[in-house]
Amino acid sequence: MGLLTNFPLICAMSAILIAQLIKFPIAYWIHKRTSLKLLTSTGGMPSSHTAAVASLITSLGLDYGFGSPLVAIATTFGVIVMFDAMGVRRQSGYQGILLRHLVALIEKKSSAKQLPENEDDQQGESLITDESIIDKYLGHEPIEIAGGVVTGIFVAFFIRWLFQIF
Repeated sequence: MGLLTNFPLICAMSAILIAQLIKFPIAYWIHKRTSLKLLTSTGGMPSSHTAAVASLITSLGLDYGFGSPLVAIATTFGVIVMFDAMGVRRQSGYQGILLRHLVALIEKKSSAKQLPENEDDQQGESLITDESIIDKYLGHEPIEIAGGVVTGIFVAFFIRWLFQIF
């Protein structure tokens, strides 16, 4: 099996790409606003990590049968990825939000103590203005994980159909 004909790999990578691309219109539909940064960020609806493992599991099942040891291995790691996306990463996101609030509080207290003599003395630099320092939203809600599962399964079946007609 060549790299360009590796059905499970193509499904998993396509699921990541499709999940990232559909985050943009979904965010706009739900929040009535969005940002292009969403296309490359973690978090959001659907989970691209979950879409990848769901697509991998489904494609392996379609190729080798759902009782295959390959499906068992992929499912085990898939459950770990989904648990991590929902649990550990979500908690990291909450910690990021808390850290942002603490940094803002510290900056507020320190700026109240040291007011600049004129506007030119104030550099305007803040730890919390740089979004790369603390990512405030890393993990996923359960509905986003479910969206990733549905996306991944759909992608695997769609690509299987494409493989059959071409």
